[in-house]
Amino acid sequence: MAVYNYHARTEAGDFREGTVEAPSREAAINLLLKHNLIIISVEPAAKTPIFAKRIKFLERVGKKDVVVFSRQLASLVESKVPLLESLNVLVKQTTSGILKEKILEVSGDVEGGSSLSRALAKHPKVFSNFYVNMVKAGEASGNLEKSLSYLADYLERQYYLLSEIKGAFTYPAFILSVFIVAGIVVMTVVIPQLVGVLEESGQELPLPTKIIIWLSDFLKGYWWLFLAIVFGAAVGLFRFKKSKEGSRAIDRLILKLPVFGKLLKLTYLARFADNLSILIKGGLPITRALKITADVIDNTVYKELLYKVAEEVRGGASIASVLSQSQDVPVMVSQMVNVGEKTGRLDKILGNISSFYSKEAERIVANLSRLIEPFLILILGVAVAILVASILMPMYNLAGGL
Repeated sequence: MAVYNYHARTEAGDFREGTVEAPSREAAINLLLKHNLIIISVEPAAKTPIFAKRIKFLERVGKKDVVVFSRQLASLVESKVPLLESLNVLVKQTTSGILKEKILEVSGDVEGGSSLSRALAKHPKVFSNFYVNMVKAGEASGNLEKSLSYLADYLERQYYLLSEIKGAFTYPAFILSVFIVAGIVVMTVVIPQLVGVLEESGQELPLPTKIIIWLSDFLKGYWWLFLAIVFGAAVGLFRFKKSKEGSRAIDRLILKLPVFGKLLKLTYLARFADNLSILIKGGLPITRALKITADVIDNTVYKELLYKVAEEVRGGASIASVLSQSQDVPVMVSQMVNVGEKTGRLDKILGNISSFYSKEAERIVANLSRLIEPFLILILGVAVAILVASILMPMYNLAGGL
């Protein structure tokens, strides 16, 4: 893909200039013509200095931007604004430059005769398989505005739930990071200055002090080895997580963690129920909806379970009967799903399940926020006390000897 500078005017006579990315000059001209621009000039852009070039693998469209875009698109379509006009309005309103480019490309494809779902599918890093299938289901049923509304509601619920969970972990992560940095500074700068004084006294040092001095010497003399061990462990864990067995083992371990495992389990159950409910409302076949839901969940344990459910449902089994065989699904979920299947109100029942587990997750997050601060203070206080005592004990003995 090459970048071209263009100068053009709108049909109203307003001047426009900017850049467009296309495989050739002719493709760039065609793209501009699709947006009803009167072209004045299109020339290859000069090579950008390396420091000014965009680093594409670092470019990301934020989840909040996608949520806002989805809600605005749903509102415009529900207000009977034509789809193409709605997309062009959102191009002007979107503040994210990367998302603006994606919407512009989607708008160009739609104007060229493509369906919205097919145009969105060209940007999988922005619009997930779940997103595209919901739009496709709305197009097939003739209720695109309803599907977009369901989709916007779902994305908002997921975004705010995940934001609350991340917010609960941000503060302790910051405090621990500061403590680790402060500890490294103390061990490599402060402790070495005190070692000389203690060694000159000739007294027998307590075991805690010897351990602190050893750690200080190790960090100061072999910091490169410490970094290599940390880096190697991180790479090894990443590669292990990428393997099928490793991913399953780590995800299983995560679910067994105290407090945090329960929180994540509630989140996965809420996401499963919410996804499946929205897809069923959108009119997707149940087996296809289950597989799409499996792809959205980030835990291998639940992903494999949902694929198993989809295969057995294809063979004639009920969803509830398969879920009831898993230890990772509460009995309440399988019983409620069973009621939903028998009454033909599965989407409604799943919505209730999602609401219940989302509220449970929010309750745990709220409790964590209140409990985690005193817990951190206790842990850090004990660590500081051990560090200070290890240094002050021999210094006190030295002062007593004098």
